[in-house]
Amino acid sequence: MVRLFHRCAAALFLATLIGCAPSLRVMTFNVRYASEEGAHRWSERRPVMASVIRNARPDLIGTQELLQRQGDDLTRALPGYTWFGRDRRGGHSDEHMGIFYRSDRVRLLSQGDFWLSERPDEPGSMSWGTDLPRLANWGVFETLGRQKRRFVFVDTHFAHRPQDEQARERSVSLILARLPTIAAGLPVILAGDFNATPLSAAYSALASNLTDTWTTARSRQGPEQTFHDFTGVGEKRIDYLFLRGFRAEEVVTDTSHVGDVYPSDHFPVRAKLAFGR
Repeated sequence: MVRLFHRCAAALFLATLIGCAPSLRVMTFNVRYASEEGAHRWSERRPVMASVIRNARPDLIGTQELLQRQGDDLTRALPGYTWFGRDRRGGHSDEHMGIFYRSDRVRLLSQGDFWLSERPDEPGSMSWGTDLPRLANWGVFETLGRQKRRFVFVDTHFAHRPQDEQARERSVSLILARLPTIAAGLPVILAGDFNATPLSAAYSALASNLTDTWTTARSRQGPEQTFHDFTGVGEKRIDYLFLRGFRAEEVVTDTSHVGDVYPSDHFPVRAKLAFGR
């Protein structure tokens, strides 16, 4: 009887620990750079984008094409969020891979970036025939609360032209080669607009080394295609959340809009994650 009691107590204790284990809500969002010329002006999209993020309440967001004023606009509209990152030239006048995070949910321990080129530590560097500098921005985070867990969040945006397939493949190789140093065995979330469909060699290389949330989550909602060019109808899947050391409980392609105003020409992808495989 005593032995049975101890077994039940141990099982209850383990279940309590599992129940208290931290989870994360993450998002990747190509926000489309701000412009006030022509259609899809930032002044119209800004409140819709803020609403999408406010309703989803992600703990971390990897953005692409973010201008500094967009980042500042969003943090003003969304108290509790902070963002960091340099732009693709190494300053703050161009597009960023800005990482947003909720300071009441996670703590930023360290951060860095590197360029997707043969000279990754040289800001603004380009290789493999690309027409724009591309980079990866990263941070090491720790969850807040009783059970603290550390992890790495990486955000990137690959070359976009059809002729840049080699550059995308080389970019995958560079990121995978850098992860052991950056992560040092920690769980990893890789977010981004990879400009690579699931049939591409770049995607295949990523999926062979990391877990694609869309293909492995217990629950999926929304369309598979993420780029829609402000039409609301997805054309191709190029935005992903890849994992290592996490499992995806659910993943959503968020198609929220207000009337005919969409926050971006990409649908954001968000996921609820649990630590462990």
